[in-house]
Amino acid sequence: MPTKCLSRLVGFSILLIACLTCMQVKGQDFKLMRFDEDYLNLHDSVSNFYRKIKYTSISKSGSTYISFGGSARIEYVDFNNEDWGRLGIGHNNFLLQRYDLHADLHLNNRFRLFTQIRSAWESGRKNGPRPIDEDQLNIQNLFVDAAIIDKKNQALIVRAGRQELDYGSGRLISVREGPNLRLYFDGIKLMYSTPRWSIDGFAMMADTINAGAFDNKTSKAINLWGLYSKIIIPAFPNIDLYYLGIKRDQSVFEEGIEKEWRHTIGARIWRYGGGFIYNLEAAYQFGTFGNAPINAWTASVEAGYLFENISGKPALRLRNDYISGDRKKGDGHLQSFNPIYPKGGYFGFSPQIGPVNLIDLHPYATINICQKILAQADVVMNWRFSAQDGVYRPSGGFNLPGSASLKKYIGTAYLASVVYSMNNNISLNCGLQYFSAGAFIKDIIATPKDGVFVNTRLSFKF
Repeated sequence: MPTKCLSRLVGFSILLIACLTCMQVKGQDFKLMRFDEDYLNLHDSVSNFYRKIKYTSISKSGSTYISFGGSARIEYVDFNNEDWGRLGIGHNNFLLQRYDLHADLHLNNRFRLFTQIRSAWESGRKNGPRPIDEDQLNIQNLFVDAAIIDKKNQALIVRAGRQELDYGSGRLISVREGPNLRLYFDGIKLMYSTPRWSIDGFAMMADTINAGAFDNKTSKAINLWGLYSKIIIPAFPNIDLYYLGIKRDQSVFEEGIEKEWRHTIGARIWRYGGGFIYNLEAAYQFGTFGNAPINAWTASVEAGYLFENISGKPALRLRNDYISGDRKKGDGHLQSFNPIYPKGGYFGFSPQIGPVNLIDLHPYATINICQKILAQADVVMNWRFSAQDGVYRPSGGFNLPGSASLKKYIGTAYLASVVYSMNNNISLNCGLQYFSAGAFIKDIIATPKDGVFVNTRLSFKF
């Protein structure tokens, strides 16, 4: 193993030992978006070293304070026959690492400054790091919040600067926690909320990510904008309504490579918790792809049941997605759906197929083996929506042309994973995936092979 990789492993081990010796604070709840955490409730708690990291008052009232945090994770990946053997690499094992530190300064209830740096590395992959693997050092978040309205049941906040976004179930706008690199944007967001209703309006610029230190290329024009609203009605389903717009100078579909202006309107109805659970979402897209009009859509149904009163609280769920693809290559129209910035692991923890031109049927089950261990098993069956469109990557990027084949069945993924939460700070994730190539893959690739993916991820937060 390279020396630089060993040195990072040593660094990770030291940080892990330090984390193991940390004292936890009562009620601590780590969030997907670290800036959503609130440690003001520690004002009257017993002081210790770890509590001072999470909350240090710099005013007599305690409302002006600073909080520090961070995370680190290391992941071993073992891949056999990536892209169904098309790349000719065979066995490919490598190491991924990610570290971040943040500081959160609150100035009374009106102003806030949040900053976070990130370092992500890849070592040992035969064909080099993917765009989701490596960014050696960069600023992940750097924004200012200003509270225009700050009342008990009403708030209006302006957020300006670099920031992460994550909405709904992550089908269209996700921070992408699964890959080694999380997404971020530069821009401004206006957030209005009451106990039963909230709406965000934002205008953002997406950077071009490079693998070095502080070398990402900042966009000079807004290329993502939208409105996202959440409505919570007691005893009724939760409802999300949204509009999203994107502009891309170069988008790639089987139809071709063109400039893209695309608008998305959608709705989501959902309920999580005990008993019957569901997540229903539909979206329609229109705009232009070069001179071609866009007419695309998606619909997703997820339903299941959580058995709260049975030991282990098992849950059974079934997901079914329909995502449009282009009806006819070269006809001057585009029906391929654009997932914008989708959640990387929506179709499995290491999906080979992205949410474009896809029909999938996805039953899965979870059970708590004990208080600290959660197990999950999935089966994901995949078909092309249109035989005139190809297969896309989890990010939505074009991967494999398909108009030369009439076969639609892509294949089936079988997945098993276990999450061991040692304590509130440390977790261990292990997963295994086997992808059985279907008729389409066998028709398109000369010597197709089934894929096997194994990963082990150790992570901690403080």
